Amino acid sequence: MRSSSGAHFIALDHVRALAAFMVFTWHFTHAANGYPVPFDYVPTLFPFSILDEGHTGVALFMTLSGYLFTKLLDGKSIDYRAFIWNRALRLFPLLVVVVLIVGIRQFVNGQSLSSYAYSIAKGAIFPSLPNGGWSITVEFHYYIILPLFLWMLAKSKLWLLSVIAAAISLRLFLYHEKGEIQSLAYWTIIGRIDQFVLGMFFYQFRSYIANRHIIALLIIVVFTIIYWYFDFQGGFYKNPSYPSPSPLWIILPTIEGFAYAIGIAWYDNSFSHSKSGLSKFIGRIGEYSYSIYLLHFFVVFYAAKFVNERVMDISNFYVACLWSVVFFVLMTIPGYFSFRFIEAPFLKLRKSYVKTPYGGRETQGINAPQRASEDPRKRRAAEL
Repeated sequence: MRSSSGAHFIALDHVRALAAFMVFTWHFTHAANGYPVPFDYVPTLFPFSILDEGHTGVALFMTLSGYLFTKLLDGKSIDYRAFIWNRALRLFPLLVVVVLIVGIRQFVNGQSLSSYAYSIAKGAIFPSLPNGGWSITVEFHYYIILPLFLWMLAKSKLWLLSVIAAAISLRLFLYHEKGEIQSLAYWTIIGRIDQFVLGMFFYQFRSYIANRHIIALLIIVVFTIIYWYFDFQGGFYKNPSYPSPSPLWIILPTIEGFAYAIGIAWYDNSFSHSKSGLSKFIGRIGEYSYSIYLLHFFVVFYAAKFVNERVMDISNFYVACLWSVVFFVLMTIPGYFSFRFIEAPFLKLRKSYVKTPYGGRETQGINAPQRASEDPRKRRAAEL
């Protein structure tokens, strides 16, 4: 979506839409118990393993965050308090609404509200927020350490590689201590930090990736083959159980971040993306993706059950994927209203957090260059 500086990158909205669809399809096809498609199913067409293991869409979201914030902030001085204020305005209003809805539902069902309140309180540190809210906890952990990463980038682009090496080493150590690392690699910053950092890292080298279509596509194909093998070995829940004792989880977050970061940098810098027609429609889905992500938990499992029991058998994975497309598009309707009436009003309270080279702040809004047109230096700062 449009940032507080007025910047808008429709290509990245396309990526958001894809990530949201991957997660939606994962839940639509499998739910929480392998219904209507069993968890041990493996697609014959190997690229579809990305949907069969659609939880990897979260990794795409995380990598995109690292890429986007580097694109917005790289080489610039920021007001950190204003930055955190803006991120809170972006994420918390809808999250609060979702937390209240889930709480009301638990109360109606006679479940303990004290236990629920405790899980919400823990959500500042642990992955305990409902409806995918755990990923917001991880995002905010990233925001806390983002200034350090920006400082490292200012020193050397290669310094970020030391963060990845340290993260892999930590997961290796914890794996030997605990006997498994999936629970930390998937649900916490201990695994997700690779994805944020790789998004930041490959933004720096975007010029080397732009228009390298064969290399980018080859990396994507290899990644889908690796993910097919991961799926074949049991995937998220069946390797051989959850949490998995497989050492693959030590490096799986890194593999995801590497492939997605290259894919994002390639897609963002290799094509001229139309702002009309299908491109605009997919971009809109990307704008509403946060609402779709948090709200789809209320409907996706019931939708799959309804189709499977009332319309047709969708235990065939490919048929279930087609139906997931239908319901994903339908989710844009509540996604729009959620964005329009819950998210957007709070976005008006955002502050500019990027400082210009001349000591001021970037002027907000799409008319910033016109308002600064009297002074060439101010106009150039507004364009930046």
